[in-house]
Amino acid sequence: MAAIQKLSTQGLELLMKKILFLSLSLCFFAVTHAQLDSSLPSEVPLPQPSSFNASRTWITGGAHAVFWAGSYIALNKAWYADYPKQSFHFFNDNREWMQMDKAGHIWTTYQVSRVSMATWKWAGIPQKKAALLGGISAIAYESIIELQDAYSTEWGFSWGDMAANIAGAATFVLQEMNWQEQRIQVKMSYWSYNYPSSLKERRNKLFGTTTAERMLKDYNSQTYWLSGNLAGLTKSTFFPKWLNLSLGYGADGMLGGFENKWVVNGVPFHRTDIRRTRRIFLSADVDLTKIKTRSKLLRSVFYLTNMIKIPAPALEYN
Repeated sequence: MAAIQKLSTQGLELLMKKILFLSLSLCFFAVTHAQLDSSLPSEVPLPQPSSFNASRTWITGGAHAVFWAGSYIALNKAWYADYPKQSFHFFNDNREWMQMDKAGHIWTTYQVSRVSMATWKWAGIPQKKAALLGGISAIAYESIIELQDAYSTEWGFSWGDMAANIAGAATFVLQEMNWQEQRIQVKMSYWSYNYPSSLKERRNKLFGTTTAERMLKDYNSQTYWLSGNLAGLTKSTFFPKWLNLSLGYGADGMLGGFENKWVVNGVPFHRTDIRRTRRIFLSADVDLTKIKTRSKLLRSVFYLTNMIKIPAPALEYN
């Protein structure tokens, strides 16, 4: 631990990137070899382990543990180290960011559950057990972040966040248990919010300076979707198997968690003239996993990118 404490933030960020790369590489490999029969013609053989594989199970479990531990160390040094610590405490943030952060928690645990299940299936775990392990893995990963919040004076343990985490994992697991497929998927889209020049400094402070950071943090630019597969939900042969109908939620005009007021170096800023707006969308979407292909590489790409909603015209209510 003493050696870890001597690492610089940049060194930990580099370590985290390596851990993330290795973990994603394993996930990509596992997805490539997992059963994705919904996107395959029935005559194509499915390359999957026929039974429990102890060595693959140890590899998968070890990869999860390394990713969790690496995330904890890197986040603690790169994110939480700049803020004072205190004893475990709670914080009610349910009114923050017009609940966009809660939608983000649901999307994250849903997607982590989905990819984690693929790795457990690669290890030879039966589908329903793999789905349950995937959901537990996702909640465990998000709990690492929540526990760090609980000991930071800047935040606190949020029951709202945990409820959203459980909801995201449950959305995935319950469908696998009952339908053995995902007829209702949780997706995200990103369209950069048009900040005026006078607010770009505030944007950079809140949401980061790079596009990658803003895609993760900028609630004004995100939309979260419940994407329902029409053929799967209606059991009708009228609809193409890949066609989805999506209900989206977004919000913008937010320059603070609760209100558009903040203080910089003792100087108060009040931008209540900027309206905080909720937006509801209805749009078409595509379930990429329903597109038939013989290419294992394309199946993997479709599986992983299916977490993003494709761009399409939408009806909006705000």
